[in-house]
Amino acid sequence: MERRASRRLDVFPSILGGFGGLLGPPGTSDEDIRTSSPLCASNVEGRGLRCPLACDSVAVLAQVRLSLHILRPEFYRCRRRPLPTASRTTMPELMSIVKTPKEAFMGMVDKGVSMGGDSSIKIFHQSFYAGCYIGFGGMLSMVVAGGLDSAAQDNPTIQTFVFAALFPVNLLLILLSGGVLITGTAATVPAAVFEGKLNRMQILRTFALAWVGNLLGALLFAGFVTACNMNVGLTAKLAIKVAEKKIKEDFLITFLKGIGCNWLVCMAVFLQGQAQDMAGKMVGIWFPISCFVAIGFEHIPANMFMIPMGMMAGADVSVLDCLWRNFIPVTLGNIFAGSIIVGGGYSFAFGRLGSSPIFNMSTKEQGSPKDQQATSAAPAIPPEAQGP
Repeated sequence: MERRASRRLDVFPSILGGFGGLLGPPGTSDEDIRTSSPLCASNVEGRGLRCPLACDSVAVLAQVRLSLHILRPEFYRCRRRPLPTASRTTMPELMSIVKTPKEAFMGMVDKGVSMGGDSSIKIFHQSFYAGCYIGFGGMLSMVVAGGLDSAAQDNPTIQTFVFAALFPVNLLLILLSGGVLITGTAATVPAAVFEGKLNRMQILRTFALAWVGNLLGALLFAGFVTACNMNVGLTAKLAIKVAEKKIKEDFLITFLKGIGCNWLVCMAVFLQGQAQDMAGKMVGIWFPISCFVAIGFEHIPANMFMIPMGMMAGADVSVLDCLWRNFIPVTLGNIFAGSIIVGGGYSFAFGRLGSSPIFNMSTKEQGSPKDQQATSAAPAIPPEAQGP
């Protein structure tokens, strides 16, 4: 027992010495380490000892050697080589799917130029279809919001919100299919005239064709849903309520409501022109349109459908009241907002109306002549006097 213990104790110095051999100079080969190390099987057995660590595996010794070399200071003195230029990846440039405001305005100008070049029958055709599409959205709002009659008695805002949320369906159909509304035409055609790309006489032609086409399409659809026996019950009740409400205001108030409405409608046209995908166009249309409906502004194409529909359901509204107290002031207000506020305003911001040098002078250039003269007459400061 004592002899065996002594032999086992004699192994530990040999093992510790083996680590020193493993940490030999970097040029030492694995074969030299294997034959010179005290851990080698031949060296251990030559001493008459048996050790479980004794093996003839060069791979194990090499791995231990590599692990122990990490402790050397020379291991950390190597420099990191830079990656080759060819292996460096270049990030692609980001591309926006939304046009700039100036590009959107120029798109409206191009649309006005295109409309001015179309034949009268083409403009009337697209206007007629747009009037029918107004009826689709208006009827959807009437049916769903009309069904909330009992809820509206406690909270009228619920009915108003639902009506406003559903109404933009008609503008989606119109703007995404190339339809022509008098409200949008009131901005695109004058914008093209302001930019000098269209004759001003085209304003009268396009406005008249769009207005008549919208009216006939809306009237036809109102008669269509009435003939289908859909203008009854709660839907008819809401239609009567809307029609009678729209002729109660004075001429001036209705005119001002028309301005507020078409400002938002033309901004819907503007925003959907900025977006380049279907989802973006839908969002750009939905918010401004639902906004003007919920507020209570007046939209002439919508009124061309809703007031006649209410009259067909039995509303106490005459044709004269419909024209004088609603159609005429709303049309004038819509035209003013589209032509002057949106068409003229954005032509000043991005187009020819604001291209005069007097509107494009920088702040320094707008100084008084005396200040400019004093600045030019001031003596120059030598470089050595300007300090570091």
